[in-house]
Amino acid sequence: MSYSTLVDVATLQANLDNPGWLVVDVRHQLADTAYGERAYAEAHVPGAVFLHCDRDLSGPITGQNGRHPLPDLARLAVRFGEIGIAQDTQVVVYDDAQGMIAGRLWWLLRLLGHNKVAVLDGGWQAWRAAGAVVTQVLPTLQPTAFVPHAAAGPVDAAYVLAHLEAPGMHLVDARAPDRFRGENETMDPVGGHIPGAVNRFFRDNLQADGRFKPAAALRAEWLAILAGASPENVVHQCGSGVSACHNMLAMEIADLPGSRLYAGSWSEWCADSGRPIARG
Repeated sequence: MSYSTLVDVATLQANLDNPGWLVVDVRHQLADTAYGERAYAEAHVPGAVFLHCDRDLSGPITGQNGRHPLPDLARLAVRFGEIGIAQDTQVVVYDDAQGMIAGRLWWLLRLLGHNKVAVLDGGWQAWRAAGAVVTQVLPTLQPTAFVPHAAAGPVDAAYVLAHLEAPGMHLVDARAPDRFRGENETMDPVGGHIPGAVNRFFRDNLQADGRFKPAAALRAEWLAILAGASPENVVHQCGSGVSACHNMLAMEIADLPGSRLYAGSWSEWCADSGRPIARG
């Protein structure tokens, strides 16, 4: 059996010694970019490999391409091979940020055609709460050849700008409601949102314990957000193309596949003063 959205703690525990499974730790904090490596060194899921959100899952920042631009995909494919992701590998990814960072790796693997990737439901907190074993031992990597396959790619700023008034694009912003309104903006130099976007804070996909809501509940909520739009017409964005992937994952759980990501998101959009913005 393969997993393409979520894996629970019990299932991962049962497969820790499965040579066909690979666990990836992507813990990260935006305000302390060395945090994830420290946390990983202190304790991690046995066998887990660490990938860094900035160095591995993002590309160089130019000042015009957002805070977490896409990495070079050919280089990323090599990196996936270096840590042991083969065609049939079941990847499980976790963080301690309610799936915000894990969703980014989940999406990147799918972008390169690897669908056997799932997020650990509840993340590191659920693993510890279950009393599951942790370790400081570094895994022995088993490099392999990761062969990327074409998949539906992200959209860019030009696409979003060209479709602002078009009925064929339903733009969903994953940031907190206050930042969406243009209030309390601390991450980017300009507050507001892309005109026409609707707000779905990524944490609204979760239950109080940090696990995702049941598929039926997510489906009902997302159908209301879509307001009749086809999932294939949905474009997700956030501040920098990270937490928006959480909304994409939620839609997949809800059996509403086919949405796409505007990877540059608000941090790229607002870097060009010629692009329109909205507030409120």
